[in-house]
Amino acid sequence: MKICGHTVVKNEARFLWFSVLSVIDHLDKLLLWDTGSTDGTLEIIEKLRERYPDKILFKQRKQETVEDFANVRQEMLDETDSDWILMLDADEIWWKESIKRVVDLIQNKGNELESIIVPTILPVGDMFHRQEEKAGRYKLAGHVGHYSLRAVNMSIPGLHSFGKHGVWGWVDEEGKMIQNRDLKKIGYVNAPILHTTHLKRAGQGKDTDVVKRKMKLKHEIGKLFPGDFYYPQVFFRGRPGIIESPWGVMDFGFKLVSYLETPLRKIKRRLWWGRAGY
Repeated sequence: MKICGHTVVKNEARFLWFSVLSVIDHLDKLLLWDTGSTDGTLEIIEKLRERYPDKILFKQRKQETVEDFANVRQEMLDETDSDWILMLDADEIWWKESIKRVVDLIQNKGNELESIIVPTILPVGDMFHRQEEKAGRYKLAGHVGHYSLRAVNMSIPGLHSFGKHGVWGWVDEEGKMIQNRDLKKIGYVNAPILHTTHLKRAGQGKDTDVVKRKMKLKHEIGKLFPGDFYYPQVFFRGRPGIIESPWGVMDFGFKLVSYLETPLRKIKRRLWWGRAGY
C-alpha cells in the first residue's frame, strides 16, 4: 500500500529535520507545506529537498487564521494519491522500531483498518525530562492519556478536514470524527513517538509568531528520563550545521518559573479533567 506523509509547518526549525528524517525512508511521498516560516525553517526544508528530491513535495500556503488550518489540510488531502496518510507533525520524532511497526501494520492489515493510534512521550522543560502521564487528556479507542491518531485510511467514505487549529480532525461523510467510528477498525500499535510540542520549537526565538504556540510551551519540571533512556536514533545521525542541537537544557529563569508553576499544574490536573486539544 502507498503511504503519503502530511506535514504542515510554520517556524519549526528546531525539530523539523529530525522529524522528517525519522520517517522519510518508510514513505512513498511527503507533502511538506510551509505556512509562513521566518525562523530558518525554509532553509532546512531546502536541505531536506536536496536530500530527497523525489520524495518531498513542497508548497507554500498562507495560513492567517485558525480556521485556515482545516482548509490547508483539505487541500493536502485533495492532492494526495495514496492508500494511507501518515500525519507527521514537525515536533514529532519517531524511533525506527515505531515507524516500522506502523508501516508493517498498514501493509498487513491496511484493508481492514481505518486509522492507527500510537502512544506519545512528551519532553517538558528540556529533552531530559518528560511530562507526567496524568497530564494526558486524549481518549482514543479505549486508551486515555498521551496518545495520538497518526495514520488514516484514505478509503473512509467522505473523508475530509474539519475544525479549527487545536481541535481539528478528520471526519467522515456524516461529520463524525474518524476516531469515533467503528472501534474494531482502529488499530493500536505500541509504537511510541517523541512529541516535543511543549518545548521551544522555532529558531531565533520566533515561537510567539505562531498562532497558539505560546500556550503550548510549558514551564514545568517533569520526570527525569533514566540514564539509559533510548532516544530516537535520528538524533545521533550527522546533520547540517544549520540544524540546532536538541540537547540544550533549561536556563535559570525558565527553571525558576517552572518550579513555581509545576505544583499548581499538578494540583489542577488532579482536581479538573479539562479537555483534549488547545
